[in-house]
Amino acid sequence: MATELIATDLGRLHIERLGSGSPVVLWHSLFLDSRSWCGLEADLARNHSVYVIDGPSHGRSDPVSRDFTFGECVSAAAQVLDALGLDQPVDWVGNAWGGHIGIQLAAHQPGRIRTLTTIGTPAHPLRTGERWTKVWPLVQLYRFIGPNPLLLKPLSDALVGAESFQLAPDLAKTVMRGFTGAQKGAMFHAMRSMMLNRPDMTADMARIAAPTLIIAGREDITGWRPEDAQAIAETMADAKVVAAAGSGHSSPLLIDRDRVLRSITDLWSLARGQRG
Repeated sequence: MATELIATDLGRLHIERLGSGSPVVLWHSLFLDSRSWCGLEADLARNHSVYVIDGPSHGRSDPVSRDFTFGECVSAAAQVLDALGLDQPVDWVGNAWGGHIGIQLAAHQPGRIRTLTTIGTPAHPLRTGERWTKVWPLVQLYRFIGPNPLLLKPLSDALVGAESFQLAPDLAKTVMRGFTGAQKGAMFHAMRSMMLNRPDMTADMARIAAPTLIIAGREDITGWRPEDAQAIAETMADAKVVAAAGSGHSSPLLIDRDRVLRSITDLWSLARGQRG
């Protein structure tokens, strides 16, 4: 395993590299960090070069002391790929936020993406009522008091799911440390920028040509379940939906990792067969 910090327009991003072979890039959910892959990165590295990115203001990457945009995140991701010398298409695996970055890369820079996997990645923006009655108050609460229990409970339910604390309590606690241990000012800017301003991804997803796997939790409490994902997949050129266990965006990584791993490797095998 090797690590490095790569300079981007959003500061230095921490990259961890494992294994050897064709390139795979992982980008985690908002609020969390690379610990949230829960060993999936090591499983994938058995036959691939896996590059695990900590997003801006997350994990071991530099804190960003201002608001930033999804477009800037996509540019930063492209800068990382260039710095790593990845001039061939990569297999992109993104959880929630990471899926959004992958969607925009696949839609607007298709030569960079061989296959796309999204896990717990809603295609729709926040509804207006949800934005101002639920999300905005949580962002402001965090701004003033940090990861207080009043904020931590609803957020952990939406991310790892209440069931993860029952089935894998130690793992759930470790994953949530990506949020509780973050630098507060930087995380506030990330929350305000990415949560409140998440764009509608439906048109971008419809234009993606790369083979795409959409993994959605059966009990996702935020409204992105397999039937929602299927409606989007039907607008795409080559997309498959897999239903996984869990009620949070990252739950499948904690409590259904075998299904996630199998689904991803099946996608890659099928894509190789189509290309061959």
